[in-house]
Amino acid sequence: MRLSAMGDVAMTVPVLRAFVNQHPEVKITVVSRPFFKPFFDSIPNVSFFAFDEKERHKGFLGLLRLFQDLKKRNVDAFADLHNVLRSKIVRNFFALSGKKVASVDKGRSEKKALTQPENKIFKQLPTMFERHVEVFSQLGFSIDLSNPVFPKKVVLDKETSIILGENNKKLIGIAPFAQYNSKVYPLDLMQEVIDKLALDTTNTILLFGGGKKEIEILDSLAANKENVITMAGQLKFKQELQLISNLDVMLSMDSGNAHIAAMLGVKVITLWGATHPYAGFSPFNQPLENALVSDRNLFPKLPTSVYGNKKVQGYEDAMRTIAVEKVVSSVQSQFMV
Repeated sequence: MRLSAMGDVAMTVPVLRAFVNQHPEVKITVVSRPFFKPFFDSIPNVSFFAFDEKERHKGFLGLLRLFQDLKKRNVDAFADLHNVLRSKIVRNFFALSGKKVASVDKGRSEKKALTQPENKIFKQLPTMFERHVEVFSQLGFSIDLSNPVFPKKVVLDKETSIILGENNKKLIGIAPFAQYNSKVYPLDLMQEVIDKLALDTTNTILLFGGGKKEIEILDSLAANKENVITMAGQLKFKQELQLISNLDVMLSMDSGNAHIAAMLGVKVITLWGATHPYAGFSPFNQPLENALVSDRNLFPKLPTSVYGNKKVQGYEDAMRTIAVEKVVSSVQSQFMV
């Protein structure tokens, strides 16, 4: 069970893919929001159960109904990969019925030590992937993530192909937004990154986002450049996933798009502001050098937050210490690997 958010749900995918490869005798039911179903469609032995937040599974009685719905599937064990009030209630129902249960340790005290302004303990914490593996270990299943297997690139449908045009070029995805402004690379600098990458006419740059305001910004970033295309608002979610699987590299903030690309085996460059990869949210199977972080010599309180939701006065421009040239060269270097 993992209900939200998009990036966190995407981070379960590499673990579950490894699980079913290494334990093909086990059937898994993923409980999550209906929107996330396409994440799991290509994983064998995995079925999806849609959590109905607004009606059937609303409130305490709804969670009891969820437990009863799941019990019909002859569940032997319950893995709580969310560890919030809702999942705890369902987990306890399973425990009281005599089933094995385990829950993720989010490492809250470690993360607090990493992000506190004074007496900071600056060290790499276990990744969320490692924390998920530990949950399944408690249930008696070992998982090795060292040799991941990724799905093949999906053949793009006609609608997507028309938008891209005849394209044998290198495909670079850029997702310049995040939930919190403290995780967003300044748009004037992102414009410079896009302009420089667009100078190479063998590149096609695809801009990802959502919502009217974001689409307007993406359109302005793409203006007057033939090889820069705003993808936001043009495709259904499943089509967008198929397109992302065809990228050569994704440039993203610390956000869901980074984890979606990584779960599909795409190379990912991430930009970090208030947050830091040491908190354990670096995209799956990406080298640490692909995470470009703000300058801690100039901004020693970084990371100031695990999720980017805390504002620290004077730290608004921290991401300006990530040089445009560094971002461009990091993206370009992925074609040489």
